[in-house]
Amino acid sequence: MLNKKQSRWKITGHDIAGYVFISPWLIGFLLLTLWPILQSFYLSFTDYSLLDSPTWTGTDNYESIFTKDRLFVKSLTVTFTFVLLAVPIKLFFSLMVALLLNKKVRGLNWYRTAIYFPSLIGGSIAVSALWRNMFGLDGYVNHVLSWFGIEGIGWISNPDTALGTLILLNAWQFGSTMVIFLAGLKQIPKDLYESASVDGASKLRQFFKITIPMLSPVMFFNLVLGIINAFQMFTSAFVITQGGPANGTYMYVLFLYEKAFKQYEMGYASALAWILLVIIAAFTAINFLVSKYWVFYESDGGKSK
Repeated sequence: MLNKKQSRWKITGHDIAGYVFISPWLIGFLLLTLWPILQSFYLSFTDYSLLDSPTWTGTDNYESIFTKDRLFVKSLTVTFTFVLLAVPIKLFFSLMVALLLNKKVRGLNWYRTAIYFPSLIGGSIAVSALWRNMFGLDGYVNHVLSWFGIEGIGWISNPDTALGTLILLNAWQFGSTMVIFLAGLKQIPKDLYESASVDGASKLRQFFKITIPMLSPVMFFNLVLGIINAFQMFTSAFVITQGGPANGTYMYVLFLYEKAFKQYEMGYASALAWILLVIIAAFTAINFLVSKYWVFYESDGGKSK
C-alpha cells in the first residue's frame, strides 16, 4: 500500500516534460497574476503613495471607505444602477438578435459578421470618443433629430441622460453575447419544436416552454459574465463623461483609478479593489445559488441540483 502511495507522487520524465511546456504560463501566472493579487491585499492595509515605502495602518483604509468617503457611496450607487439596467438590456437585445439570425435567410453570414463587428472595437478609446461626439450638443444624434423638428440636448452633459448613453453603448456591444446565444440555439433539437407544433403550441408558447428552458444554461453563463464585466466598466465613463455631470456617471472603477493614479493613494485604491472583488464574488455566488430554480440541465433530468 505504501509503495502505491509513493508511486503516485513519483515524478516521471513525462511529468517533467509537461511542466516544461506549461512553465511559460505558470511563471506568468505566478509573477503577473498571483503575486500582484497578494501584494495588493497587503497594500490595502497600508498607507502607500508610490513615492514612499508602505506604512502599515491596519484596517484604517477600510474604515475610512465605509464611514467617511461619500464618493464611495456615490460611485457604488451609480455602478449598481448601471449593472441593474445595462445587463438585462444587453441580454435581451442579444437574445432577440440571435433568434433573428437563427433563421435561414440569404446573406446570413454577412449579417452575423456585421452585427458582431462592433463588439471587436466597442470597448476601445476611439469608439468611446466617437460616442462622445455622437451624443454631444452638436453631435450626430441631435443632427438627425433636427430633421424631424426636434431640438436635441447635450446627452452626455445632462445628469438625467448621461448614464443612459453609457448603457446604450454597452448594449451596442452585444456581439459576443449574441454569438454565445446563437450557439446555444443551434443545440436545441428541432424535434422538440416539431412535436410542439403538432400538439398545437403557438410560437410564443414554444419560446417560453422550449427555447427559454433549453437555453437557460447559456443565459446563466451570459448573465454571470455580463455582471462581472459591468462592474468593471471604466473606459466609456473615463473617455466620454469623466464621471460627470454631477458625478452622474462616476463608476466605481473610475473612482478607484483616480485614487490610485491621480491622488497616488495606492493603499486606499487596493482596499477599493478588494471591496469590488468581494462584491462581484457575492453577486456570482448569489447567481449560482438561485440558478437551481431556473436553470435547466438535461443531464440532471430537470433543473440544476
